[in-house]
Amino acid sequence: MASLDIDEVRACFPSLESGYIYADNAGGSQTAQGVIDRIVDYLTNTNVQLGADYFVSVLSTKRVDEGPFAIAELFNAASIDEIVFGPSSTMMLENIARALENDIQPGDEFIITYEHEANNGPWKRLAERRNAVVKYWQPTPVSAENPYSVAYKVKELLQLVSSRTRLAAITACSNILGSLVPVEEAVKALRQRAKEQGARKVEVCVDCVAHAPHRKMDVRQWDVDYCVFSLYKVYGAHNAAVYVRPAAMQTSLTSLAHNFLKVDDKPYKLQPGGPGYELVYGATAIVPYLKPRAKPSGPFTRLFDGLQDKLTEVYALWGTSEINLSRVPTVSFVVVGQNAIKSKDIVGAFDKKGGIGIRYGHFYAYSLIDNLRPKLDVNDGVVRISLVHYNTVEEVEKIVDVLREVLA
Repeated sequence: MASLDIDEVRACFPSLESGYIYADNAGGSQTAQGVIDRIVDYLTNTNVQLGADYFVSVLSTKRVDEGPFAIAELFNAASIDEIVFGPSSTMMLENIARALENDIQPGDEFIITYEHEANNGPWKRLAERRNAVVKYWQPTPVSAENPYSVAYKVKELLQLVSSRTRLAAITACSNILGSLVPVEEAVKALRQRAKEQGARKVEVCVDCVAHAPHRKMDVRQWDVDYCVFSLYKVYGAHNAAVYVRPAAMQTSLTSLAHNFLKVDDKPYKLQPGGPGYELVYGATAIVPYLKPRAKPSGPFTRLFDGLQDKLTEVYALWGTSEINLSRVPTVSFVVVGQNAIKSKDIVGAFDKKGGIGIRYGHFYAYSLIDNLRPKLDVNDGVVRISLVHYNTVEEVEKIVDVLREVLA
């Protein structure tokens, strides 16, 4: 798959045949034909309960059991017993927070990023239930000309670490800024500082939802305890998967499964139920589609140049203005100043034109948008254009042409 040209790549996605331009990929990618085929095959030929002795159930069980192997490969996990499926990343992290509740002491401290609520909300609610303390790793401005160009700096993360630090919940990639956080560097420095401070136990939870479509995950090299991503953002169906370090499973978490089930009975032990079996089987087909992950060149460079050419009042939200491996093909921007235009109206102009799908809002990174200065209308949010490997330069040219009209 990695050697295929763009036409061969696009041929793997039946929805692209319509000619519609999908530029809201950070909200959800198109589904690959291989995934669709496996879901249909499962529902057509093996749609029965798992675990029975008759032939179709045995085959069904075998197919579903293949799902964790595929996801373990994507996480670079050591075992399928470290993989859990669920309906969404938000629900998976809420389940982990619930399972972690008995191991949290009053006064424990959580460090979280100003990012997607999936990796914020569960920890804030857990802190309320257990009288823990929430600290925020805030992004800071990196450009004198653009107050909305912000980035996360590891040195500012370390200033938050204390002897009471219990958990750090960070993003591997911002779904608004498009910038990558150096997870390995951050976690290594965090653990060292926590050790120096005498913290009794520190765990790290990483949100890879915006990261997985563009870069490889490596939970072992990163040295993290929990890691989550959404399959529907990497060409699969609408479900999610989470990695859990075995030590966390044994010493930190309380099983949420039915109370008569032993913890070691199944690898799906964090939740009472999971996604449809057909979705788990469909997950086995997404690995090949992640080989040609998008690089910050080609279409992305054209989009970037198109924005840079606009009025000075067009402010892009990014950690760096350079197109390099420190970011992914996600661009968010606002139009402010004398010729201000609401983000809603910009997207409305695209919708009126038709044929191009982009979006505006806070994209559940509510705290990030709400804390930018000068203050933005968090409900109007930002305009976001997000690309993946099946987007073409020609598609981006059309996007830029519409932008020119709207911003003229």
